[in-house]
Amino acid sequence: MIGTFVKLRDPAVIEMLGGLGFDFVIIDAEHAPFDREAIACATLAARAANLAALVRIPDAGGEWIATALDSGAAGIVVPQVRNTAMAEQLVRKFSYRDGTRGFSPSTAAAGYGARGIAEHLEAQAGESVLICQIEDRSAVGEASEIAATNGVDGLLVGPVDLAVSEGLTDPRAPEITAMGEEVMRTATKTGVSGGIFIADPSASSRWSTCGATLFVLGTDQSFLQQSARAGLAVARQALPENAL
Repeated sequence: MIGTFVKLRDPAVIEMLGGLGFDFVIIDAEHAPFDREAIACATLAARAANLAALVRIPDAGGEWIATALDSGAAGIVVPQVRNTAMAEQLVRKFSYRDGTRGFSPSTAAAGYGARGIAEHLEAQAGESVLICQIEDRSAVGEASEIAATNGVDGLLVGPVDLAVSEGLTDPRAPEITAMGEEVMRTATKTGVSGGIFIADPSASSRWSTCGATLFVLGTDQSFLQQSARAGLAVARQALPENAL
């Protein structure tokens, strides 16, 4: 499955990405200004575009998990998951019956009351996923245990954070690539989805051979900048020098 990070708050961005054929988006509430209202608008746009929307929450607090899932998000992406204790805590906050998540049948996810209590309880377990981000060396070492935690559906490697945690600035450095490959092998072996953020779309083939099944291609901001930069360069080259 192929998706991208969404950092711009205009719901039309998500609607356009859905029309282009992306399988999912990740609404980035960690690094972009998405509050509760903005998350609700973004997930509404995603549902209208028949596009799965995950929300990367800014911290592991249960209120953010509930906000995103109640708004109709298809799942949660949690940054900086380092060990099984944190993964188990997240599963509890994610779950109704066996956890601590508060229940309401009047949310967008529950069809604003159209579903009954029993139907929504039954459906939610199969409608939302929990993805744990692996972003430092210690988490790579714990990846197998994190993936094996009942209720965790996938691992997502953050190469940029991995690089920074190692004192590097190149997410394509050999040691960072090696850690990403290790996480992909772990995900495959454990039976969960393995995901990777890649700035270069052509790298998806290489990561697929390592076991990756979720590909996060850049961000809406990077797509806008790349297209604008390319168009501007063509226009400047086409104009005579005295016109500039």
